[in-house]
Amino acid sequence: MFRASAAALAAALTVTAATAGAETAMPFALDWKFEGPAAPYFVALDEGHFAAEDLSVQISEGAGSLDAIPKVATGAFPVGFADINSLMKFLDQNPGAPVIAAMMIYDKPPFAVVGRKSQGIEAPKDLEGRKLGAPPPDGAWAQFPIFAAENGLDMAAITVEPVGFPTREPMLAEGQVDAVTGFSFSSTLNLIRLGVPEDDISTLLMADHGVALYGNAIIVNTDFAEANPEAVTGFLRAVAKGWKDSVADPDAAIAALIQRNPAADAALEERRLQMSIADNVVTDWVKANGMGNIDPDRMARAIEQTKSVYEFQNAPDAALYFDPQWLPADGSLTFE
Repeated sequence: MFRASAAALAAALTVTAATAGAETAMPFALDWKFEGPAAPYFVALDEGHFAAEDLSVQISEGAGSLDAIPKVATGAFPVGFADINSLMKFLDQNPGAPVIAAMMIYDKPPFAVVGRKSQGIEAPKDLEGRKLGAPPPDGAWAQFPIFAAENGLDMAAITVEPVGFPTREPMLAEGQVDAVTGFSFSSTLNLIRLGVPEDDISTLLMADHGVALYGNAIIVNTDFAEANPEAVTGFLRAVAKGWKDSVADPDAAIAALIQRNPAADAALEERRLQMSIADNVVTDWVKANGMGNIDPDRMARAIEQTKSVYEFQNAPDAALYFDPQWLPADGSLTFE
């Protein structure tokens, strides 16, 4: 089912571009709403980076870190933005599905447990005996068992309450739960917006507590990519330029975002963007190696950590989950 529908999409888009001499249509499925970390993609639109690659790109909101995976696997979207760890499990459960990560964006994942110091949460062990709010589709919740294992937590001693994304931070702000799983730059700033004193917020970034996983990546439909390799490389190059422009001028990036989400708090979203840049995107590894690729040794450790909490049905292989072949090799991925 995945391959047939995706191949049909790829063929249709290829024919359209070839016969009309028009831009290649590449609708892009985000993981979440139009917030600060989405701004670089709008910058790539507004600055003409996609157009320079002869691409017509429409950006759609998502509903969580897992949301874009089936959209891309079925061919509904040729490209998306999703958690590579969730992609591993999806491909294990759907072997041969035509979807793979092509460009790492969150070199250091924003998976976090965010709690309140006034409710006793300052370290991982403090979660025992307390209530944790976790949205079932949340990427951070999906990785929580690894975090728990790495920190010796007794899962039976933690009361896990399934919550919705819209109610997650309000419930923590109101004291109905003691901590929540989420992305660090989302949950932390949402709590501040709700009036929780910043010095009362504890943000436990899983990557700082033993978790070697990668985070969200640009994923592609492999049938589309095989038929349109230059378009995929052009898309990734445009994305890199959008991020680099946003690092250089975050004010302009947020202005591009506010055009699409006028109700957003510009100052809050700029801080969210800056947090994602500093903590997740422009890491020391990225500064040294450029953005987009992965460290094979670290990926091997990430797979081993995943194996400790998830029983693979098929032998795990990094080559099934990440393929750098479409990354541009013209220097556009480097940060100077």
